[in-house]
Amino acid sequence: MSYIDTIADNKDLVTPGMSACHGCGGELILRRLLKVAGPNTVICIPPGCMAGAGVVGWSFDNGLKVPVHITLLDNTAAFLSGVTNIYQRQGRTDVNMVAMAGDGATADCGFQSLSGAAERGEKMLYVCYDNEGYMNTGFQRSSTTNRGSRTSTTPVGSVIPGKPQHSKNLPYIMAMHNAEYVATASPAYMKDMIEKIEKGLAASKNGFAYLHIFSPCPTGWLHGPEVSIDVSRKAVQSDYFQLFEVDKGVWRQTVANKKPITLKEFVGPLKKYGHCSDADIAALQENIDARKSFLQKMIG
Repeated sequence: MSYIDTIADNKDLVTPGMSACHGCGGELILRRLLKVAGPNTVICIPPGCMAGAGVVGWSFDNGLKVPVHITLLDNTAAFLSGVTNIYQRQGRTDVNMVAMAGDGATADCGFQSLSGAAERGEKMLYVCYDNEGYMNTGFQRSSTTNRGSRTSTTPVGSVIPGKPQHSKNLPYIMAMHNAEYVATASPAYMKDMIEKIEKGLAASKNGFAYLHIFSPCPTGWLHGPEVSIDVSRKAVQSDYFQLFEVDKGVWRQTVANKKPITLKEFVGPLKKYGHCSDADIAALQENIDARKSFLQKMIG
C-alpha cells in the first residue's frame, strides 16, 4: 500500500471535530500516526495540546477511537512500559504500543522515564511532536526551543533578546541509546513521515523506537495557519530541521538538501524570530552547521 492509499483508505481514528488551533501541526501528526497504526493500538498522551484537544472529547465521549491514557507530564514512557509489559505477558504482542508527547513532556519533564525506557529496550513507539515550547500553557520555553526565540518566559527586552541558549538536540541523544529505530520527520514530507511511522511501529515489536516530528504552531510562533506546511517545508530546506533515520545503528539522511535556502528565508516570516538581528541569525546558523556536520560524519 502506498502512503497515498494509507491516507485515503485507512480509517481516521481521531474525532472529526476537535479544539486544536487552526493550522496545528500536532493534530495532523496525530491523525496520520493513528491512520498508520490502526485500531489495534493503545496510545498514551501526556498533558499538552493533543491531550486537551484530541483526547478529552466531549459529552463523556473519548476524542480518539482507540484506548488512550492521559499520563502525567513526566511519566509517559514509564507508564507505557508497564502497559506494554502487561500486554506481552498476555501474549498480545500484535497490539501497537504508542506514545505521543510534546517536546516539554519529552525533552524536559519526561526525559528521565524516556531515557530509561529506551535504555531498557521497551517495546513501544514514542513520538515527540516538537513545537518548540510549552504551547498548551501559553508558549513557555522548553529545552527544544531554539536560540533567539521569543517566548513568554524568554521575552525580548533590555535584559535578554529571546532565549539565550541553543536547543537540546534530542534526536541525536535518543540515537545514542542504541534504540531499534530513531528518526526525524516533517508533515511537509508526508511520504517520508508515513514510511518512518511504519518503520517505527515494526521496530517497536523488537524494542524501543523513537520519532521526533517537526510540528509548526501558528499560535505560538505567530504565523498564519494557512502556511503551516510551507513553514515545515522551509525548516527542512534551510537545514533548520534535518530529516534522517538511524536504523539499528545505521545513519541515513532520508531527504537530501542539495540547494539549501537561507536561514533568513525560514525564520523571517516567523514573528517569534522577528526581533533577531543578522548576528543572532548567524549564531543560530553556526549551530545548525555544526549539527549538519555531525550528521554527515555519522552517515559517512
